[in-house]
Amino acid sequence: MNIETIRIKNFKALRDVELCELPAYCVFVGRNGTGKTTLFRVFAFLKNCLAQNIRSALHQEGGRNGIREVISRGHEGEDLEIEIQFRLEIAGRERLVTYRLEIGEIAKRPVVKREILRYKRGVHGSPFHFIDFSMGKGTAVNNEEDFDKPDTELKREEQTLESPDTLAIKGLGQFERFKAATAFRQLIENWHVSDFHINSARGDKEDAGGDQLSASGDNLPSVARHLLEEHPEVFERIKRKMADRVPGVSHIDVIVTEDGRLLIKYKDGAFVDPFIDKNVSDGTIKMFAYLILLEDPKPHPILCVEEPENQLHPDLMTVLAEEFLQYAERGGQVFVSTHSPDFLNAVPLENIYWLEKEEGISQVYRATDFAQLIDLNREGDSPGVLWKQGLLDLNTLGE
Repeated sequence: MNIETIRIKNFKALRDVELCELPAYCVFVGRNGTGKTTLFRVFAFLKNCLAQNIRSALHQEGGRNGIREVISRGHEGEDLEIEIQFRLEIAGRERLVTYRLEIGEIAKRPVVKREILRYKRGVHGSPFHFIDFSMGKGTAVNNEEDFDKPDTELKREEQTLESPDTLAIKGLGQFERFKAATAFRQLIENWHVSDFHINSARGDKEDAGGDQLSASGDNLPSVARHLLEEHPEVFERIKRKMADRVPGVSHIDVIVTEDGRLLIKYKDGAFVDPFIDKNVSDGTIKMFAYLILLEDPKPHPILCVEEPENQLHPDLMTVLAEEFLQYAERGGQVFVSTHSPDFLNAVPLENIYWLEKEEGISQVYRATDFAQLIDLNREGDSPGVLWKQGLLDLNTLGE
């Protein structure tokens, strides 16, 4: 269930951005401060809106000033708008579903001004609103799969949410009868926006349970133990890759301490005793965490990772870029930002986007929208070379 289109309006530097026909693997480049992190924060923002409410999510993004710090500068008082289109199989046919969210401020309080989920019931006609809410009240169709019935016979339930700052899909998505709402809620709940911190992943940990790596990586020992016990073939593959990529690492094990905590130990072939993770490099831990993430038996529907090259040797970039592509081929849509030419060299040109900022506003461009870049790539210039030479730049291309 890949996202095909994202439209963003008034989210910080993303004043008015539209990304169409998104592939399963998207790589974003751009100078520091052009808006790559802001683009990725849109995913985190939606996940926080669903997990809590829009007020809490806005405070996480904008601090005490909330929505006033999130709305694009110079456009205070306007609404924040996010629209996502994705493909979903409904009643035996794949349909293009649109989710639209409009957030504004009334009486100095953030509210959901409009929340819509729509798709076409048939081949012809306009998309039908199966969920339509405003200010905490609205309707939802609970027999949306009765495609033999005319629109007038669809059953609409009137609903009132607990607060106008709560998403309708938060409640409706818990009920199987609201098919599209349930699917979209699950999509948001299960996407992974990496905020990996080396120090969070280090050290002995309580067994946090769970079978997937958290955003910060603080449950790395627990997930490693899960793979070791439940998917030993996956864990063995990770160990082999670590031995190939990190000099000296010949074995990895998850140890249960006397007080029941978990600890990862790394064996260096030159020494008898293994090292606990506080004595190994940041790059070793990060590579292990990435392999845990990318070898996950249940790929996240959306995976967002910023600058994977940090703390890793440039020689590892090509294989890492290829593994992100393989992850997408297994069913997860991948969004990666990078500054690394070596990483870009392993990415097809049609999967590359770049961001530029002018007068505080970010714009996103796709590399294959420019014939000059396509020609240079065909002539032998790899994407990393084009990026390093400064050719992924609107001003340069216009010269």
